Amino acid sequence: MTPHQLLTILRARWLVVFLAFVLVVATTAIVSMVSDKQYTASASVVLDVKSPDPLSGMALAGLMAPGYMATQVDIIKSDRVARRVVSNLRMDSSDAARAQWMEATKGQGTLIDWLAGVLQRNLDVKPSRESNVITIEYVGADPAFAAAVANAFARAYVDVNLDLRVEPARQYAGFFDEQTRAARERLEKAQRALSDYQQKHGIATADERLDFETAKLNETSSQLTAIQAATTDSQSKRQRSDRDTVAEVMQSPLINGLKADIGRLQARIDEASVNLGANHPQTLRQQSELAALKAQLEAETRRITESIDTTYRVNRQREAQLQEALAAQKARVLELNRQRDEIMVLKGDIESAQRVFDSVSLRASQSSLESQANQTNISVLNPAIAPTRPSGPRVKLNIAIAMFMGALLGVLLALALELAHRRVRSAEDLAELKDLVLLASIGPATGMMKPATGARA
Repeated sequence: MTPHQLLTILRARWLVVFLAFVLVVATTAIVSMVSDKQYTASASVVLDVKSPDPLSGMALAGLMAPGYMATQVDIIKSDRVARRVVSNLRMDSSDAARAQWMEATKGQGTLIDWLAGVLQRNLDVKPSRESNVITIEYVGADPAFAAAVANAFARAYVDVNLDLRVEPARQYAGFFDEQTRAARERLEKAQRALSDYQQKHGIATADERLDFETAKLNETSSQLTAIQAATTDSQSKRQRSDRDTVAEVMQSPLINGLKADIGRLQARIDEASVNLGANHPQTLRQQSELAALKAQLEAETRRITESIDTTYRVNRQREAQLQEALAAQKARVLELNRQRDEIMVLKGDIESAQRVFDSVSLRASQSSLESQANQTNISVLNPAIAPTRPSGPRVKLNIAIAMFMGALLGVLLALALELAHRRVRSAEDLAELKDLVLLASIGPATGMMKPATGARA
């Protein structure tokens, strides 16, 4: 359909367009005039998304998420907030509200849910694009009631937001309290195990006792080494065939004196034998003295060698005793090492239980503080006040819209009637027919026929 055909149809059916236009505009104007006045009250809340959490001191990354503001808008529009508004305004205790609920629902459902739904229908929440401010608007017939409901929604939103934060913290607090008790029991059990083990084995300070026993072991080992060296030396001296070459014999002053006396006496005997003869009394007396000195030398040498044998036997006995003592000391040190290792394991259990207890106790304390929090990051920026001018109905805007809609409806009705009863109104209409050929067209006769001069009607 060409624009010329459309204009031709509208000119032919102008009465339908006009009547539809007038009917829509008149109806809209009358309805707008007789409708009750509506008042819009608005309250605004601001969300602090940059300040750190007052308890943990950390900035919450979730507050900066793109969907955070949309989530807050959904919370304001939620049934939970609406029910909180009904409870705060005590609307559920009104007899008139109960009568309206019974009339509307026949007693189905609950009164508070029905009132919450009624309030939600007139609620509008608008988040700001460039800031963290959310505007809460409520439309009502009473300006004071509209302001009260808008403020109630703002207050209920703050309270519900606080509840949404506190309720998980309370659940966490209960969970961490149980975990804290369990961690404390494990810590006390580990401490009792260490204390019982120390009391059972008489251990006060394992490290000092181990150091003392280790030093004692080293000392015993040194003594055993010295005794073994002395025993070996004594054994080598005992095994010599010529005991005169033993160091103790050779270094004895008495033996050396006896040997010197024997040498001098032997020289005198040799001299007397030459001068006086072998049977001279003086020679015999000197030989008797020489025999006595040799006997004394032999006795002294035997005494020294016997003392070496005694020393050897004593060293052997002492070596055996030291070996037994060393073995016992080694066993004692090994036992102390085992006890120390066991104590280290028990201390490790205590340290692990202590770390778990400290961590869980810290989370329990933090959750307990969060569960008792009464502050949120939301504040009422501008409370709603009772509007002095109605926000609706907007007569001029409604009439302007009605004029557009009426004109559109008239055009659509004209086109519908034309399509229902199609007529030929122009040459373009004939051109659309397949079996006809347009030969010529004659213009309208209006203005072409003029009466003659002087003619009478």
